[in-house]
Amino acid sequence: MATTGRSGCPINLAIELFGDRWTLLILRDIVFAGRRHFRELLRESGERITSSILADRLDRLVEAGLLTRSDDPTHRQKTLYSLTESGVGLVPVLATIGNWGAAHCPADPDLAAAARGLGYEMPESWSALMESLRESHLR
Repeated sequence: MATTGRSGCPINLAIELFGDRWTLLILRDIVFAGRRHFRELLRESGERITSSILADRLDRLVEAGLLTRSDDPTHRQKTLYSLTESGVGLVPVLATIGNWGAAHCPADPDLAAAARGLGYEMPESWSALMESLRESHLR
């Protein structure tokens, strides 16, 4: 993955790579719904992405090394998108976003339960930072 961001900050670089809503939703559908074909990603997502945006984001994800594109062995005219190891590494990021959304947004109860099912033990370093932020921002 090349660093072409505005700064070398890892948060900035990650946001520039997958920080728009469509990219994260495409990754969500690939990771959690098992959608791996263009048509599945286009038609089975509830957010109604356009085909041009989907094609652009898939190209970006392939170029960034999060997905690979290959011919589908079961159908000559289909392309199969697969996660790379870097793409698989996004599971904790997506699960954390999902857990936060389940706790703080008016999410569909069934989908919120699924997100909470991916719960985890928060690292002590995160808890300490969050408590420090509560002290300086909320008290």
